[in-house]
Amino acid sequence: MTMTTATNAAATATPTVSPDTLAIEGGAAVRTRKFPEWPIVTAGDETALIAVLRSKKWGARLGNRVDTFAGEFARYQEAAHGIALTNGTAALEVALRAVGVEPFDEVILPPYTFVASATAILSIGAIPVFCDIREDTLLIDAEDAARRITPRTKAILPVHLAGQPADMDAVMEVAKRHDLKIVEDAAQAHGASWKGAKVGALGDAGTFSFQSSKNLTAGEGGIVVTNDRAVAELAWSYVNVGRVPDGAWYQHEVMGWNLRMTEFQAAILLSQFERLPAQFETRERNARLLDDELAKIDGIHPQVRDERITGHAHHLYSFRYDPAAWGGKPRTWFLKALRAEGIPASDGYTTPLYRMNAVRNERQKWAAIARRAGVDVTIPETPDAEGALLPVTERVCAEQGAWLGQSLLLGEEADTMDVVTAFAKLRRAV
Repeated sequence: MTMTTATNAAATATPTVSPDTLAIEGGAAVRTRKFPEWPIVTAGDETALIAVLRSKKWGARLGNRVDTFAGEFARYQEAAHGIALTNGTAALEVALRAVGVEPFDEVILPPYTFVASATAILSIGAIPVFCDIREDTLLIDAEDAARRITPRTKAILPVHLAGQPADMDAVMEVAKRHDLKIVEDAAQAHGASWKGAKVGALGDAGTFSFQSSKNLTAGEGGIVVTNDRAVAELAWSYVNVGRVPDGAWYQHEVMGWNLRMTEFQAAILLSQFERLPAQFETRERNARLLDDELAKIDGIHPQVRDERITGHAHHLYSFRYDPAAWGGKPRTWFLKALRAEGIPASDGYTTPLYRMNAVRNERQKWAAIARRAGVDVTIPETPDAEGALLPVTERVCAEQGAWLGQSLLLGEEADTMDVVTAFAKLRRAV
C-alpha cells in the first residue's frame, strides 16, 4: 500500500465511538426494543366483547355485567358498595355530591394532579382550596391542608398520585378533628393499600378511573366505592337519572344524570380484571428494583415509599430530577437524553392546577358568585400569590417532576435494568 493510499484510508475510517457517548450526541442507544405496549389484549377480551354484541343487551340494566363488575371491583378494594359509571371525572363529582358537598363549600386538595380533581369540585359550585405537596412523596401535605381549613371547609380530597397511597393516617386525623368528609381520588391506585387496607373506602368514598392509560382499562369508565350505604344509594341515584334502588322505572326522587357504564365496558373490564393481580405484582417487583438502583444515582430522587404502604399500584413511576446536582442541566435536556436512550419519559404535570386557566377562571367565577351571595370564600387574589404559598408544588412542576409510564414496569428484570443503565449513562456524561 502506498503512503497516499494509507493516508486516504485513515482519513475515511469510521471514528471509534465510546460506549458512554450519549445517543443524542451520536452514540448507540441503551435500548432499541420497545417496552410492553398498553393495553394488553387477549383472545379472552375479544370473546367477552363478542358475547355482549351477540346478546343484544348492550345498555346498563339490560345485562348483568355492569353490576357484576361493580361488585367484584368493590370487593377487590375491600369496599361494601361499588357504583360503576361513565368515567373517573364523573365518579369524582358523584362521590362529592353523595357525601354532601354543596355550592360554596370548600374542598382542600393538592394541585399536583389531573385537572378533573379540581373541576369535579367546581362542577358542583364548590370551591377548590389548594394545599402543598410533600417533597418526598409528591402527595398531599396533611399539615398544610390543616392550615387551610375555614368554617366553609366541607371535605379533603387526597390524591393517590402514581398509584401510591397518600398518608391516610394524617389525612383522617385532620378530617376527624375538624369533622370533614374524605373523598379519595384513587384514579391511578387500583389495588393499592395502606396499612393492609385497600384505598378507596378508607374515607367516606373513593373513585377510580378506567381510562385508556389506567392499569385497568375499558378506554373510559369509572367507579365510586364506599362503605356507607346512604352514600352508595345517593351515588347510584345520581348515576341513574335520580331513580332509587328497587324503585319504579319512572320514579325519580332526586336530581340525577344518565352516567351509566355500558355492558361493553363492563365486559372488557371483567376480562382484564382477571390479569390485574398478576400485573400488580410485576409492577411492584420492577418498581422496587428501580427504587433501589436509582436511589444510588446523585440527583435522582424516587418517590419515597412510606413504610405503611402495603401495596403501590405504580400507574406511574414518579421521581424528582435535581438540575443542580446535574451541573445545571435542565429537566428538558435530561428527558430528551433519556428518551434518546430508548427509555420513554415525561415531565408530567408542569402546571399547578391553580395556574390552569380552566380552574382559575371557573374558581374566580364561583368565588364572585359566593361573595355576591354574602358568602366569604378563601381564594388568594392571584395564582401568583397562591404559588408563593406552595413552594414544593412550584418546584416540582417547573423543574423537578418526572415520570416513567406503567407499561414500562411490565417487562422482565433485564428490561428494568436497561432503565437503570440509561440513567447511569446519562449521569456519567455530566
